[in-house]
Amino acid sequence: QVQLVESGGGLVQDGGSLRLSCTASVRTYSTDYMGWFRQVPGKERELVAVISRSSDSPWYGDAGKGRFTIANVKDGIYLHMYRLKPEDTAVYYCAAGSVLRAGDPPNYGMNYWGKGTLVTVSS
Repeated sequence: QVQLVESGGGLVQDGGSLRLSCTASVRTYSTDYMGWFRQVPGKERELVAVISRSSDSPWYGDAGKGRFTIANVKDGIYLHMYRLKPEDTAVYYCAAGSVLRAGDPPNYGMNYWGKGTLVTVSS
């Protein structure tokens, strides 16, 4: 069973930066795609960014284009968030899977999910 543990969320001011980390308990073909997704109450979960662990190729959803950067690290992934805005406030979830289905919410093809970390951007 794959376990994903997120860290790095918190309170930040408008225009600030944060780095989220996700550590995976194992690395297999079933976790080749790892990424970040976010959700606010009452809204559909959004794809922020996903990266292939084997090819290092990133893919950004509309929520992550321009101000966010995803990166592979030894045991998981990072999400660097810059110039944060109040509308970025959400619970951010790390997820992993063997395929990415970018147009298929809410799970987008991911098989494993972390518990989420809250990011709050104050105005």
